[in-house]
Amino acid sequence: TEDLTMEEIAAYTGRSLATFKRDFQKVSNLTPQKWLIKRRLEEAFLRLKEGKKVQEVYIGVGFKNPSHFSTAFKKQYGIPPTEIC
Repeated sequence: TEDLTMEEIAAYTGRSLATFKRDFQKVSNLTPQKWLIKRRLEEAFLRLKEGKKVQEVYIGVGFKNPSHFSTAFKKQYGIPPTEIC
């Protein structure tokens, strides 16, 4: 849920950014950025199913912009987040 750059994430793993991306590609068919968005959306879906409000969910899972969150959510799930509540 933190707003970390890919450089910061790579540093946490003890790798350079290039090595981190190469290693990540070995275990995932997604880029690190796309994987992170996918995980955030999965967590958002669960929170919405629990009855939490969209306004608290998008911030709680690490999105800064409600419009970006809504667009990404609809792209992944085929429905806007407001229909989950």
